[in-house]
Amino acid sequence: MKFPGPLENQRLSFLLEKAISREAQMWKVNVPKMPTNQRDEVIQWLAKLKYQFNLYPETLALASSLLDRFLATVKAHPKYLSCIAISCFFLAAKTVEEDEKIPVLKVLARDSFCGCSSSEILRMERIILDKLNWDLHTATPLDFLHIFHAIAVSTRPQLLFSLPKLSPSQHLAVLTKQLLHCIACSQLLQFKGSMLALAMVSLEMEKLIPDWLPLTIELLQKAQMDSSQLIHCRELVAHHLSTLQSSLPLNSVYVYRPLKHTLVTCDEGVFRLHPSSVPGPDFSKDNSKPEVPVRSTAAFCHHLPAASGCKHTSAKRKVEEMEVDDFYDGIKRLYNEDNGSENVGSVCGTDVSRQEGHASPCPPLQPVSVM
Repeated sequence: MKFPGPLENQRLSFLLEKAISREAQMWKVNVPKMPTNQRDEVIQWLAKLKYQFNLYPETLALASSLLDRFLATVKAHPKYLSCIAISCFFLAAKTVEEDEKIPVLKVLARDSFCGCSSSEILRMERIILDKLNWDLHTATPLDFLHIFHAIAVSTRPQLLFSLPKLSPSQHLAVLTKQLLHCIACSQLLQFKGSMLALAMVSLEMEKLIPDWLPLTIELLQKAQMDSSQLIHCRELVAHHLSTLQSSLPLNSVYVYRPLKHTLVTCDEGVFRLHPSSVPGPDFSKDNSKPEVPVRSTAAFCHHLPAASGCKHTSAKRKVEEMEVDDFYDGIKRLYNEDNGSENVGSVCGTDVSRQEGHASPCPPLQPVSVM
């Protein structure tokens, strides 16, 4: 997706108008019919499955939208929630993904630990389709995020000047990660997806450019939204994203050296991990939350002598780069960016590989020789 010229701006305006119209037809005010924490847990579980099966962010966004639309039309018993969620996930995958990426139903039922069989998923899938009138093409918050971000970059080319190392698609990948974190929050269901996306873009623009307010007002008018609702949504989104930032793990390991009695830090070195299975949501515990979704990459640090020439980068920056890799791979096609992503599987030029079949989820560090 390129940004020069008025034709592209007209195209973006048309896409926004069409998405707003579609959303107005489909969206209903959320009236919780079950404990909200159970809904949030099941969305977090679907986020884990997205990572496990290496699917697009759009699949998770559509699955969440289908789940919320279905729960708004029927009063579902909590014991059926995991079956409903996995059926919505399967429907979203068949709608969004390429044929070769769609999970095999038997494998999905087995590896997701959803507690239901393939035939039960198919029966629930038919019930969901009937209740939704076989109409799965709805405008998701992620669709609006793409549109608002493209408009912002096209009208304010200086938006990313303060982030010279990020391309537009990489910046969108960061916002996508934040949005997927927000859709698992029932408190934000009171807002339309377009409002949620605009609130996120507005908060990001406030950090990057001084004239963020006029652009926010311009987008607000294009989307025909209420300014007071946007202010309220911004406050809730900012609070929710602050919990995400505070939960980020430190990207360094302190290694104790008995001979010198010193603590050293190194933030280089990455292993690629691919989890083999994800347990289903557990609703038997009161107010319990599932584990944080397992990322497809995890960083481990190994101490190297100072003479090896390792460049110490910001820990926070490194974490952000790793966590958006998966989103970037799926988003860069929108911006015609064909350059391959960085190879992050080495330590100071020396490759470090994981041992296949190791029982521990954290593979041991291999001996490193400095070239």
